[in-house]
Amino acid sequence: MEYDLIAPCYFGTERAAAFDFGRIGAQDIAVTDGRVAFRGGADVIAAANLWSRCAERVLVLLKTFPANTFDELFDGVSAIPWEDLMPANAAFPVKGSSLSSTLSSVPACQSIVKKAVVERLRRGHGVQTLPEDGALYKLRFSIRKNVAEIMLDTSGDGLHKRGYRKNSMEAPIKETLAAAIADLGRIYPDTQAQDPFCGSGTMLIEAAMKAMNLAPGLRRRFLAEHYAFVPAAVWKQQREKALDEVRRDAAFEGIGFDIDSAAVALAAANAKLAGVDGHCRFFTADVQKFAPAPGVKVFTNPPYGERLGDADAAARLAGVLGRRLAECPVRGAYIITADADFERHFGRPAKRRRKLYNGMIPCQVYMYF
Repeated sequence: MEYDLIAPCYFGTERAAAFDFGRIGAQDIAVTDGRVAFRGGADVIAAANLWSRCAERVLVLLKTFPANTFDELFDGVSAIPWEDLMPANAAFPVKGSSLSSTLSSVPACQSIVKKAVVERLRRGHGVQTLPEDGALYKLRFSIRKNVAEIMLDTSGDGLHKRGYRKNSMEAPIKETLAAAIADLGRIYPDTQAQDPFCGSGTMLIEAAMKAMNLAPGLRRRFLAEHYAFVPAAVWKQQREKALDEVRRDAAFEGIGFDIDSAAVALAAANAKLAGVDGHCRFFTADVQKFAPAPGVKVFTNPPYGERLGDADAAARLAGVLGRRLAECPVRGAYIITADADFERHFGRPAKRRRKLYNGMIPCQVYMYF
């Protein structure tokens, strides 16, 4: 059986996310702002969760219908065969959103969706009570311009949670965003990469995983692993396939620097948890001494805003980085920041720019070649 699937992602990362889904055999891939839609069977659901570097989660789209009134919302949700998807003891919290719609109260919509699922499950399983003490099924709804989408989450925790970053420094870059920046920089198995503000190491770790063709979801679990319509054998097969495809002979080398020795120790620990410690090294050093070799690609997220707490200090650091890269030209530099005046502080305009969001913070990736 094939399913309609939706993968929400941060604005600016959609194309990179779509590329990952194309690689695993997904069909009918369509990109819109903040999401990628595609189709596939149980194998695609498992592979999408294991392989997606840039999407935030993978959702099964169960039904789309007009919802101008609470009655329409209730009837639309009731029409879904929930008894075929969930057991009678399933725990099923409901989350959702509403935008430009008559049904503007999200709590009221949550209550209606929950009530409709409860009544359908009671009828379908022939029971009076639903204990909700069994496996977890996260339900989501989205109402946009009076059209409702009802979805089942297959991921659980957001896909940016790879399982390797147990702790992080202040305001870290999300793993999914770091992966999207690595995609912009075209990482190859033999790429040499450096980061003068490595923090907890996310930029280089994601680049190393891409270079090694290491599936980002191999070290974590997903909600759909206990869904009956995604058999355990499918998960086992997809995990084994992903392990077989790791490029263990990749020559990638990532070197990170940070003035904070605690950050350096954390980055090294995270790299080990991610399985890329053989390809990433981290050192305590000031950006004033940053001197990358000509063939290196630089990927970095300089301190700004809440990471530094001082806009003037952030501007000075951008100027130092600009001078270091002017003295030591590199193959490419990919710098993400929320500083709208970064190019002025850095000392020269970027060759290209790409707007991305780090959480809710609008940022630009400034690219120098």
